[in-house]
Formats: sequence, structure tokens, C-alpha cells
Amino acid sequence: MNKQFPRTRVGGLSLSRMIIGSNWLLGYSHTSSSADQMIRRQYDSTEAFKPVLETYLKYGVDTIMAPFLQAPMLLRAVKETEQKLGREIFLVDTPVLNVSDSTKARREAEDTIRRSAAQGAKLCLIHHSSAEKLVDKEAGEIRRLDDYTRMIRDAGMIPGLSAHMPELVVYSDENEYDVETYIQIFNCAGFLMQVEVEAVASMIQRAKKPVMTIKSMAAGRVTPYVGLTFAWNAIRAQDMITVGAFSAQEAEEDIEISLAAIEHRFPDLEKRSSPNENQAAFGGEGRA
Repeated sequence: MNKQFPRTRVGGLSLSRMIIGSNWLLGYSHTSSSADQMIRRQYDSTEAFKPVLETYLKYGVDTIMAPFLQAPMLLRAVKETEQKLGREIFLVDTPVLNVSDSTKARREAEDTIRRSAAQGAKLCLIHHSSAEKLVDKEAGEIRRLDDYTRMIRDAGMIPGLSAHMPELVVYSDENEYDVETYIQIFNCAGFLMQVEVEAVASMIQRAKKPVMTIKSMAAGRVTPYVGLTFAWNAIRAQDMITVGAFSAQEAEEDIEISLAAIEHRFPDLEKRSSPNENQAAFGGEGRA
């Protein structure tokens, strides 16, 4: 049996500490339009997703984050993989909500949340583009957040926040909102982070609830070994890292690098290719 990935608990639910990311399955590369299109050409059917999902599940990585209302093929692949392998995959949904302060908007938000629950999501983390509209920095609060976390609870899901703004974590903790976890961008390059790496690292260390970090490899701007080794050693034992892969082989590599980082050992990886692999620096023979 393959080594199983460590777990944590969020709102009483046991989740793998590695979360399957979806940007490199759904076409959000943070690189270029051509990269986005390359991803979408690769993942153009329900069947295409399954080898990646099955690879993660082999190692007990059974939690996936995605905007599932916008990803019906991925959702179908998750359900069919669950049936094939007889294992539940925990859905972390990140829906975009209409957070305007009107009766009509609240009805729309509640409908979106109910559809998220109907798809089988266990956790519902309000998308950062919606949550950030509610932030009042002068008052140090997230206005009307309780309305939406109550809707999420009523729908039978665990509430959380996609908190690209670090202030969302701070305000959530200070005001004791009903939030069980937060998504936070965190990587060694500072990519897309709104303050310094050290500041976000400190905020994660002080957070009252487990944190789901994202962008650990800065969307490909750092290598998996560098990005994942840094991230796993900079977060707490209860925190998680969302790791996206473009193929089953990439998922295998990321899992091995991550397990090695947690276990404080060097990962067992194949050498990267070179036109001349017979070099001392590459582990070859070097000089004749």
C-alpha cells in the first residue's frame, strides 16, 4: 500500500493536508492565454481528469478545491472516481456570490449556496472576489458575513473564506465570525501576495483556524522542490497546501516532494533531462 498523506481536521471533518488544486485542470494557468488553452485542450472530457484524481487518491489525498458550479466535467469525474475506487472525495467549493445588500441579491446568494450543497460540497468557502467586497478596513470588519455563513450552515456545509486579502483572516478571528478555515495565498516568491512573505507567514502562525494555502509554486515561477519544501516547513501541522498538477506524473512528483518535506528528508525523484547527462553536477561520471 502506498504511504498515506497526513491529515488534519476542519470543522470536525477529517481532510488530507494536501488538497488537489484545479487551476491546472480547468485552464487557469496564471501564465498566458496559450497556457490556459493548452490545459483546456488536455482536459476536454470527463475521462481526462480521472488518472490525476486516481493518483492523488492512491496516497490518501482525498480533498479537492474548485469552483464546482463552473466545472461540471470535473465534478462528474470526481463522482465517477469515487464510485470506481469506493472512496469519498471531499469537495471544497469556492462559489462566487452576489453580495449586494438587497433582498434579490440575498436570494441569489442563497440559491448559489444551495446548489453548491446539492453538488455534494462539504465545505463552502466564499470566493475572494465576493468576500472582499464586504471588507471595511476602517471598522476592521467583514460586513454582513454572518448572513452568508448562516446560509452555508443551513445548507449543511462548513463555512470558510477565500481570503486573498490577509485582513480577512485577521478580521474573521478578531470578530469571531463563523468561519472554520480560510484560503490564503502563500509562496516563497511572494507571487500575488498583498504583503511580504514574512507578514503572511506570521498571520498563518497566529490564525485561530486551519489555513488552506494556495499558489505554493507561484503558478510555475518556482520549481516544485523549492516551492513545496518552503511551504510545508513554513506552515503549522494543522494547515494545508493546495497543489495542482497537469498530469498524473506531476501529481506523483508533488506528493513525493511534499512527503519528503514533512519527513525532513530529500525526495526520491528522477533527474531532469539534459543534452549531456554525463556531468558531475547531474550525478553523472563527469570527467573521463
